[in-house]
Amino acid sequence: MAFRPLGIGCGACSHAEAMVSAVELRRWTREEYERLADLGLLHPDERVELIEGEIVKVPPQLSRHATGVCLAGDALRAVFGEGYTVRVQLPLALGQYSEPEPDAAVVVGDVRDFVAAHPTSAVLVVEVSDTTLSFDRDAKGSLYAAAGIPEYWIVNLVDYWLEVYREPSAIPGARYGSGYRSRVIALPGENVDAPALAGSRVAVDDLLP
Repeated sequence: MAFRPLGIGCGACSHAEAMVSAVELRRWTREEYERLADLGLLHPDERVELIEGEIVKVPPQLSRHATGVCLAGDALRAVFGEGYTVRVQLPLALGQYSEPEPDAAVVVGDVRDFVAAHPTSAVLVVEVSDTTLSFDRDAKGSLYAAAGIPEYWIVNLVDYWLEVYREPSAIPGARYGSGYRSRVIALPGENVDAPALAGSRVAVDDLLP
């Protein structure tokens, strides 16, 4: 006769599986997330982001990544003038459950337009990626597409090129139900069109450290 541990039968297994499948994560709202910071439960120097209700810890910046962030900010400010603001590593309020802090975001408006609240959209979001490349492609890409961000760039420090994502739309199987239909790789020495600015271009060399 085969030995069967007490209480571990087919019925028990099925019941356990049903319980696991019924478990849901408790998501944080943006309001609660910001309240955690006000209460000091999130240290001011602790680099975190709220992504679809989950508080995600951002890894320490390597010097190459930090240089890429500075270059992205400078390159975008040189192209986007009056009527736009380039925000570097500052929050975007993307719905009730997300407050990412992209490495750079070009938003419509003046700096003082966002005294009372973070911007809720952007014409362009840029992430400088090395150790977080997979996360930036998958989770961040799906998040920004779901929020209707028309264009998303990844300054890829691993392969040393720029990835340009366009045409956000619903995509079954994507992390948050949306993604970008178009993906173009721009290499060093090439230029890419700046979104919302006809005739303006950004040199890939200006973005890569």
